Amino acid sequence: MALTALQVMQDAPVIPVIVLDDVSDAVSVARALVQGGVRMLEITLRTPQALACIEAIARQVPQAVVGAGTLHRAADGSAVVSAGAQFAVSPGYTAALGLACTDAGIPLLPGVATASEIMQALNDGFSQLKFFPALQAGGVAMLKAWSGPFADVQFCPTGGITASNAAEFLALPNVVCVGGSWLVPAQAVKDKDWQLITHLARESHGLSF
Repeated sequence: MALTALQVMQDAPVIPVIVLDDVSDAVSVARALVQGGVRMLEITLRTPQALACIEAIARQVPQAVVGAGTLHRAADGSAVVSAGAQFAVSPGYTAALGLACTDAGIPLLPGVATASEIMQALNDGFSQLKFFPALQAGGVAMLKAWSGPFADVQFCPTGGITASNAAEFLALPNVVCVGGSWLVPAQAVKDKDWQLITHLARESHGLSF
């Protein structure tokens, strides 16, 4: 049975937003997160090695559910599926990207920052959405305002979310999870401090309501 966007969101309070420059770190990061109870891993397409990192995790860490983030174009949908990604996340939304992911059979969490973008995503069949950049686009107050006109939409706020403010977002009824980069600090990856990543992953479970 194919994974749904809602299942991706419901798995844990935090989806880690991961930037990897070196394929040799990918499997270790994934294993550290899984050991900490975090399985849904968003590997962002921000580096030349991102697709190779997704492929390595998909092949070597079967306990993880590896996804791809920062999709921009329709072609990205088929590319990440070919690499082994099981879900996709984008900073914004276009109908072309939505159709490409649907055709590729991969669930998409499209990014939205305005009511018009939400309406376009809903029109194309997407009701689980990434609110990005969450803090800069209105934060908790904006999500509260949207709860009335968009009562059927579930959000994953991302952008400016930290361990100190995540609980405030997760307390909202229209927020299922948050996306955050703090679970995989760049310095921890550089230092190969996998224990710290596992610790941060375990701590993130205490944010759920």
